[in-house]
Amino acid sequence: SSHSLCQPETEEMFHRGPGLNLTSGQYTAPLAGFYTFSTTLHIARREPRRKRQGCRGSRVRVLICVQSCCQHNSRLESVSQLESSGDPFTISVTGTLYLQAGQYASVFVDNTAGSPLTVQSGSDFSAVLLGV
Repeated sequence: SSHSLCQPETEEMFHRGPGLNLTSGQYTAPLAGFYTFSTTLHIARREPRRKRQGCRGSRVRVLICVQSCCQHNSRLESVSQLESSGDPFTISVTGTLYLQAGQYASVFVDNTAGSPLTVQSGSDFSAVLLGV
């Protein structure tokens, strides 16, 4: 069997940690420290074609919040203005948050568009411990 040069020598160098719970969508910090979070959501609007006129100024906010608490100092945020075309679009949020051990972070979508949104497959959410 060929040995890839990119393969980590030890298991500890890279691993998908136990902190991410795919059922709840929460990442729980194993250690207190600074974490860099990143999410990319592919979003589609489900609405009847006749309703696509109007509703100017509808927007979608994507937030990564600590302990489901989206106050200013415990969140990362991106706001996207919705196009009237109704085409699928992508929103990304990246940044650093401080978490205590046992605290969790999760992604929220704040939809002011007035029409249902669907997060499509291929969307992702990741967390990396930068340092304690």
